[in-house]
Parts: sequence; structure tokens; C-alpha cells
Amino acid sequence: MNKAPLPLPAEHIPPGTADWRTPDVQRWLAAVQARWAHPLWAVLALVAAGVWYLEGSPAVACTSAAPCGTDWPGLLMAVVLVLTLYWVWRQPRLALAGLAAGLVGFAEDGGFTESFGEPYALAHLVAAAFTAAGLVHRLALAGRQRALAVEAAGEVRQPLPGAARTFRRGRFSFGLAALLLAVAGFGYWQAQRVADAYEERAARATKLSGQVVALDRGDEDADFVKVEADGRTHRIETAFPEDFPEGSTVDLVVDGDWVALVAEPYDAFGWELLVLGGLVGGLAFFANGVDGRTRSVRLRRGPLPVLKVLVREDHEDGRTWVYAADDPEALRPVLHFHSMAAFEDEEEEWEEGPEGLDDDADAVDLTKFRQILKGEDPPPPLREAVLYGVPCTGAEVALAARPDEETPEVLVECSVTAVKPAGPKLLPSRSKSPAEGTGRKSPRRSVEEIAASMTPTDGLRVWKAHGLSRAVGVGLLLVQGGGMWAMLDDGFSWTWIWLVIGLPWLMTAVATALTWRITADRDGLWVTGAWRVRRIEWDAITAVRHSEDGIRIGTGTGADNVELSPTGWAWLERRLGREPYAERAADELRALQLGPELRPAEEAPAARQGMPVGPPLVALSVLWGAAVLLL
Repeated sequence: MNKAPLPLPAEHIPPGTADWRTPDVQRWLAAVQARWAHPLWAVLALVAAGVWYLEGSPAVACTSAAPCGTDWPGLLMAVVLVLTLYWVWRQPRLALAGLAAGLVGFAEDGGFTESFGEPYALAHLVAAAFTAAGLVHRLALAGRQRALAVEAAGEVRQPLPGAARTFRRGRFSFGLAALLLAVAGFGYWQAQRVADAYEERAARATKLSGQVVALDRGDEDADFVKVEADGRTHRIETAFPEDFPEGSTVDLVVDGDWVALVAEPYDAFGWELLVLGGLVGGLAFFANGVDGRTRSVRLRRGPLPVLKVLVREDHEDGRTWVYAADDPEALRPVLHFHSMAAFEDEEEEWEEGPEGLDDDADAVDLTKFRQILKGEDPPPPLREAVLYGVPCTGAEVALAARPDEETPEVLVECSVTAVKPAGPKLLPSRSKSPAEGTGRKSPRRSVEEIAASMTPTDGLRVWKAHGLSRAVGVGLLLVQGGGMWAMLDDGFSWTWIWLVIGLPWLMTAVATALTWRITADRDGLWVTGAWRVRRIEWDAITAVRHSEDGIRIGTGTGADNVELSPTGWAWLERRLGREPYAERAADELRALQLGPELRPAEEAPAARQGMPVGPPLVALSVLWGAAVLLL
């Protein structure tokens, strides 16, 4: 039976605060975006249309009149297009501006004229229109959510708590933005140095015209053209050999042994890529910082609507989930966001307690820390809270609630990511569960429920690597083999250090995923990992847990816990509508641990205890490495 929500002291609930109840919540949730407007579809449409346009539109050849040097306007347009893809997901208003800028560039490139006769150009317009429709749909529904939330809150308005008014947003984003924009500036400076060095040398070089006599691919996997000019044959590297067919005439600049095509004066592509990456990352973080700072300032501007709700922190990633005030079972999540605690600027005064009290508190904190490290800490409680602000998609909010049962003080938390509704998923599950909004990936069934689903038997109970787990193992094995080939094929180099660091972990993961096995008999468990088979008596087991695609068996103090990882791919199994096999195995093991009547009466023979494949895998890896080096 679920515990009652952790109460919020009455003095921290502003007078007249309305409960956000299920009928109002259902109306709010009805205003979430439709599945067709999910950002993923718009991003895929834009990417597919863009690739088709680049492939279908005629390429502009490099010529002496229009050489292929640096193209800063084209690079800026590429920055806008890439940022638009990101903003479609995160910032709908900026995405609309990015789409408009992209269409201006599209028009200047003759795209509107081509769209009447070329399908690749028309596809780009259709993708942009589809994306714009989805963005407008999302913004309109956010406005609808805002109106519904204000209606549910009524006429009551309250100032933001003092701690939230001093909370500042955007500093981290601005810092990263400054760093990345500095990187982009460095790349621009280096590219200009390359261009200026060419211009300076070309100014004093001899200008010649010649004829292309052959194309040649060198040992460095680069393309070259052979040009006869002034009685000599020059071999010149080119990035676009198709622009210089045999028999064509090209212009050269020659300065001693240095020679270059006028149509391809220099190569600053690497620096241009650095500028592109720096600008995209820097502007994205800068926009995030401005958006976060703007929403934070708007939140502090005046009295706000307030709603009484229930909240729970995600046990896995710290996300805060909000529920209706009359949903004590936390059956239907409403919205979620990440938050951070806010504190007053003034210094707090600490009073010393009785002697020995601090030692006890330290012991409690140390126990909690150990539990967190072992993954045995209890899930956060459901708490009563007051929500400050207007909850809608993309909004900023604050809340006041007690953090846990041991802490009587009320903590103020401010959102650090935009509010997102717990609406329909892109890939909905075949069944709904009460745990969808608690932060758990799947509901934890009670021991009684698990035991009722298990048929009593005297024979051994065995859980072992299934099809998806073996598929993960095979995939990791291919990664291992390919990585060894790539690092060993060129002989000895410093990259071998990555083999020393990563290969032991990779072999452990491969061996575990391929052949992990747990056999339960009358006296305990035989656990087969990558390197050995462990024996764990029933009395030594303190906990069994499935997390991060692994099964962890606690064995108490003074002994090492046993962990098997990876044991499959739980995320994919859930997407396929199945209960993860390893998670079910952990549940059943927990039932056997707590229910002796379910344990087998048979003792496992050696043939049924499993065999680790880590040692044979080491031998196989050594043979593979030797083959790569010798052949």
C-alpha cells in the first residue's frame, strides 16, 4: 500500500491557494501537442529534404573566375539551418525565425523557381511548411495550457518566495557559449591566415595556363590532376576532380616548386568546420542562456498564480514530476522538469547541538551515501507542494515543498529546464502503468504479486542470457574486433593506450552479455559472470535490484556485491511492449530471497552451474590481434 503524500506545513500554503484537481488537469493534458507535431517528424522531414536538395541541385563548379575559397555567407546559412533543427526541438519561436531565414536563402539560391519543376526543391518547401505548421500548433497549445492553468488557479496571486527571487539562470550556458564562440573566432582567424598567405604568395607567383592530361589517385587517398603548362607537367592535389576533366584548360599560379590551381586556391575546410561547430554550439548555448534568463526574470516580475499539487523526484535522473492534488497514488503524471534548490543570499546561522549529535548526523549521512552508491536508497517520496507560476509547455516555475521525511524545513526549488507535459509518447507502450510518471521505468511489483505469478517447483530455477542480451554481446564483440583492427593495423602507436584502458571493460561486457546465468537451487545462487562462477548462500543475500541494464545482488557488509552487466537492453524491450527479461529475473530472485517456500529443493550439479567465457574470449582476442599485426 502506498504511503500518504508528505504533507506541506499549512503556514507555507498561501491563503486561497487552489488545488489543481483531476478534472482541471485532464483539460490541461487535452491541450498537449498531437503526435504528428512531435519535433522528431519535423527534424526528419527537414533533414531528408535538405539531403535530397543537396544531392539533386546542380553543383557549382570551381573556376578561375569563381574560385572555391572560403564561403562565409554559405557557412553562416549552414549555421542557421543546423540551429533551426535544434530549435525545432527546443525553441519553437526561434525555429520559426530560423525557417524564415532559411527560406530567404532558399529564394536567393533560386529554389522557389526550381520548385515548380524540380521535386527536390518542392520537397524542401513542403518540409518547411510541415515544420512551420507543427511549430504554430505547439505554440498555440502552449497558450491554451496557460489559459487553463490560470483559470484553475483562480484570482489568487502570490509573490515568489524570497529564495526563488535570488535564483539566477543562464550562467553556465553563457560561459559555454563564450568558450565555443571563442573557438569559432580562432577558426576564422586561422582560415583567414590561410587565405591571406595564398593571396600574398599568388601575388608574386607566375600565372600560367595549362591542359589537364590525366587524373591520378595518390597513396594518401587524395585526388590529383596532372597539368602540362609551359613545357612542364605539374601534379596538383584537388578536392573536386570532376571539375577538371582530361583535355580541359586550367589556370595555375607557380612560385618555384609551389603550384596551385587558381580555381582551388587553398584548403581551409578544416578551419571552416571548426567555425561551423563553434558557431552552432556557441549560439545554441547563448540562446538557451538568454531564454532561461528571460523566463526567470519574467517569473520574478510580479505576483504569480499558485496551485497546490503533488510532486515526486525521479529516482533515476532527478527529474521533478507533478501530479494532481487529488492523485495520492500518483497514477497520472501531468508535467515534468528538472529543478535546483534555491537559497536566500543571507548567511545562515548554525547552532551547535549537544555533544555527539554531529557524529550521529554524520553517520546517518554516510549511511545514505553508501546506499546511493549501491543503488539501495529508497525512492523519493510523493510530496505536497505549492507551484508558483503558470505551468505550460516551455514555461518556468518554482515550487515549495519538504524535501523528505527527515527534513521539517520547506525547500524552494526553481526549474532549470522548461516545463514539458506528460502527454502521449511518440512510441506509446502497449499498456499504461501507474509508474509512468514516478521516474521508474516500470512499476515495481510487490513480492506477493511476484510470488503469485511463480509456479512452485522442486526443480532448479534458471535465468540466463536471452536473445536480445546475446545480440548486445555480438554487437559489442564486433565493436571490439573493429576497434582492435583500427588501432593495430597501422603498427605500434600511442593509440594502443586505448586498448589497455578499454579492452578489459569491453571483454567483460561482451562475455557477460553473451553467457550470463543465474541458477537458483536449495542452498542459494550460482551466478555466472564474465570471469568466474560465484556462490551466494540465501542467508547472505541482502537485496536484488535491476538497474542500468544490469542485475545487482547485495551480499551485506564485509563482502563484495555481485553485479552482472549488461544483461540485455531494457529500453528496446519496453519500446517493443515487453517486460524486460532481466528486470523480471531480478523480481523473481527477490521473491525467492524473501519467500523460502518458493526455493527449489534440488541441488545444482556442476553442469548446471554455468561456465564463464571471459578466459576463452581473451585467447580469441589475442589471436585476432596477432592476425591483424602479422597479416
